[in-house]
Amino acid sequence: MTKVFLGLGSNLGDRKAYLEKAMSCLKEKTKIVACSSLYKTEPVGYGNQNDFYNRVIEIETRLQPKKLLTFLQKIEKKLGKKKKRKNGPRTIDIDILLYDRLVIKEKNLIIPHPRMHERRFVLIPLKEIAPKFVHPKMKKSISELLRSVKEKKRVRKLTR
Repeated sequence: MTKVFLGLGSNLGDRKAYLEKAMSCLKEKTKIVACSSLYKTEPVGYGNQNDFYNRVIEIETRLQPKKLLTFLQKIEKKLGKKKKRKNGPRTIDIDILLYDRLVIKEKNLIIPHPRMHERRFVLIPLKEIAPKFVHPKMKKSISELLRSVKEKKRVRKLTR
């Protein structure tokens, strides 16, 4: 089984319910090992939209990266995600942040997530569950990456 960290986000409808449904769907082909608190975060990029609910989860899976991506996209589609605008509103977004210590750069799949080290809404919940995990390209722990983030969008813990 491979250790993978996923970022989950929602800012349409019942945001918390969408995150819970996504986690339930993930259990079909993965094992959830750890789950961060729930965070309410300001949108990054396109700002004229609702705040997001975000969390990071650690899973274990036997799915190879491309198969995992396809599985995640099926969950997103099942939960009503429609990609209309980059960084725009969505019922659910599930991103592969880290796939063990693998580095992949392909047309439709980049691991580690190419902007995770710039985003507090990813690093704060990730630090909660894996503060010492070392980013395979940047060679810094999640805690170290968080200390160097320049983006200052609001990230507020809601629940454990």
